[in-house]
Amino acid sequence: MKKQKWHFIVFVCLLMLTFNTIMRNPYMNVFFSSESIPAAAPVISTKNVDQPLIKKIEAFAKTHEIKPVDAAVDRVWKATPGYNGLAVDINASYQKMKAKHKFNKDDVVYKEVPPKKKLNDLPPSPIYRGNPQKPMVALLINVAWGNEYLPKILKVLNKYDIKATFFLDGSWVKKYPDLAMMISEEGHEIGNHAYSHPDLKQSSKQETYKELKKTNDVIEATLDVKPKWFAPPSGSFTQQTVDVAHKLDMKTILWTVDTVDWKKPPTMEMVRRVVPKTTAGTMILMHPTKPVAEGLEQMINGIEEKGYRFGTVSELMSEKRIGSFENNK
Repeated sequence: MKKQKWHFIVFVCLLMLTFNTIMRNPYMNVFFSSESIPAAAPVISTKNVDQPLIKKIEAFAKTHEIKPVDAAVDRVWKATPGYNGLAVDINASYQKMKAKHKFNKDDVVYKEVPPKKKLNDLPPSPIYRGNPQKPMVALLINVAWGNEYLPKILKVLNKYDIKATFFLDGSWVKKYPDLAMMISEEGHEIGNHAYSHPDLKQSSKQETYKELKKTNDVIEATLDVKPKWFAPPSGSFTQQTVDVAHKLDMKTILWTVDTVDWKKPPTMEMVRRVVPKTTAGTMILMHPTKPVAEGLEQMINGIEEKGYRFGTVSELMSEKRIGSFENNK
């Protein structure tokens, strides 16, 4: 009986030693990660792994890694969002290739790697552009007047399936709820543009808070939307303005390129000025004016020809990559 007990103890020790040896195998780590298999998954022995294929995938991964970019406060551009990096998912790639035992670049699976520091980790600061590595631009449309040009602008945006961010003046929403609803129902993002188009650089903290809060209240009551972004009227603001917006859970948005459409420039002159200045991460400021209504389609075509996509401010500020899988294979 003692002899049998001793044999059993030896057997258990040998079993544990064998299991630990397998677990320490670098190529088996792919399969024994708690993130990659459920707890009840069967044990896969080393003889089931195509180690030359694993090595090829790992070698490819080393030369196709893109480091994530942290959000940061730039000296010129102020708060700038981060941008996800890109890495090869070795386990998922192996699973796609193992049946043929052959490395295939088209079967490589990528995963996005988030930055350590994100926009929400930065101190309150104005935002003038998206990440300059993200091939996306955003249209900022400030609305406090220009009702007659809104339908044509919305028609062009709908034609190209583009969503813009409309910053609405609170008193305008109160006066024209149907137009505000039309913009929102088209799927465009809604931002705060203060209530009475004040010069916030000259406003007290209490006055600024009242302007922004009152606008949020009327937008929520009318559109059932809580704005995340605030655009100071005429671009007039101080750090106090930014801090008040932050207290109301909004970030302050300025612009990278200005159409200066309110000066009523010739339409094509405006287009020829804006398109060349547009680069990755650009935010383009405009209003519902005649030059914009007439030239928006040409601006869109010119910008898309440069290889940029259009998105809302929220999409532009996101760390999510654009075209990562198509461009990095």
